[in-house]
Amino acid sequence: MMTSLISLNNVSVEINQQKILYDVSLSLHLNQIITILGPNGAGKSTLVKVILGLVPYTSGIITRTPNLTVGYVPQSINLNSALPITVERFMRLNRQLNNKDILNILSMVKAEYLINKSMHQLSGGELQRVLLAQALAKRPQLLILDEPTQGVDVNGQVLLYDLIVDAKKQFNCGVLMVSHDLHLVMAKTDEVICLNHHVCCSGTPANVSNAPEFISLFGKHNASQIAIYKHHHNHLHDCCKQPIEKNKQTILSNYGEKIND
Repeated sequence: MMTSLISLNNVSVEINQQKILYDVSLSLHLNQIITILGPNGAGKSTLVKVILGLVPYTSGIITRTPNLTVGYVPQSINLNSALPITVERFMRLNRQLNNKDILNILSMVKAEYLINKSMHQLSGGELQRVLLAQALAKRPQLLILDEPTQGVDVNGQVLLYDLIVDAKKQFNCGVLMVSHDLHLVMAKTDEVICLNHHVCCSGTPANVSNAPEFISLFGKHNASQIAIYKHHHNHLHDCCKQPIEKNKQTILSNYGEKIND
């Protein structure tokens, strides 16, 4: 039986007399990746803030495991350009980290070479990896990522999703992602929740990609492409690395990108 970290039961959020979320129910468990998909303005970021306790909910019940440790990767951060800060100093905002800890956690996300670089000079992918390192430094039971690949090129997206899967395994944590990367994210998640102010449908990626509600939101073409990818992934899951890499090349070609070996 999976350990529940947080459960929402019929949670609704109303802001300025406008319902942003209504009757949302979901459960997050250890060692599970759940991805929230939905159109712009569907309430995805509001849902994340409700789970983090940053936005009050109007009705419903939220149950958290006692002393739940949460790591959070926001969509972006605003750094004052007049205040230079290196990656090392940024990581030291977590005062429990020493030099060895910082190097270890940056190495985990393949970002140790950035330690002396200015945060203002990082690319989109580099910044997201540093933010992921900061979140993982808390050794979270629950890792929450709000559009973690926003502003990141396709190769960077593949790397980030691989790092998130590795982090889940290493920390045995639950993961909640908000994403719009339909093709790539479906290969990296255990459960998909399709949100449009309420839960339209939920389940495994294969089941959701065939759901009428999902198709109506994202279009028949996108849904069919995702279903094809999951079919290949299921058959190659336990096979050797070469066919997996070949399959990844095929999917990334949908974006018109080329992988550098």
